[in-house]
Amino acid sequence: MILTKPTKGDLLVAEPSIIGDLSFNRSIVLLTDHSKEGSIGFILNKPLEFTINDLIPEIETPFKVYNGGPVEQDNLYFIHKVPDLIPNSIEISLGIFWGGDFSEVSKLILDGKISEKDIKFFLGYSGWEINQLENELKSNAWVVTKNVHKKAIIEKDYQFFWKEKMVELGGDYSIWSNAPENPSYN
Repeated sequence: MILTKPTKGDLLVAEPSIIGDLSFNRSIVLLTDHSKEGSIGFILNKPLEFTINDLIPEIETPFKVYNGGPVEQDNLYFIHKVPDLIPNSIEISLGIFWGGDFSEVSKLILDGKISEKDIKFFLGYSGWEINQLENELKSNAWVVTKNVHKKAIIEKDYQFFWKEKMVELGGDYSIWSNAPENPSYN
């Protein structure tokens, strides 16, 4: 279902027209905040080449780390679905939470009390200043959709996520679902 106005918890699906944009080509962004002051989100489907253990050696677990976006890429962020275990979490929507006590997260991972199905880590985030996202929507850079996966979005397989969204959107979008990432390879 395509929406005309984004709200916190919605998904931004990159339009095929933004091919060549290194940060957002074929991206799906979970909006974690959206207000008249601007918007914040995390790219859900761009895994990086390393794990949380590469960044924090004490966490001896190979949880994937994703490129959350081009802003503050030297900072680690996380979303999760276990607010009862992670103090100071902020609810995004639909049972998805943002942040919380990282020392508690480390302990929970080490104790095997949370898994990759419960939490997703990002370096950086995606941010839009006042009216910036609205202008990008007007220029057809994004399609806004409801998060039909709710909190299960955290464990969604990233590899074919954008392609699946193109098929769901139907019409001309379905054609793009089978196009190569770089059309010049066609």
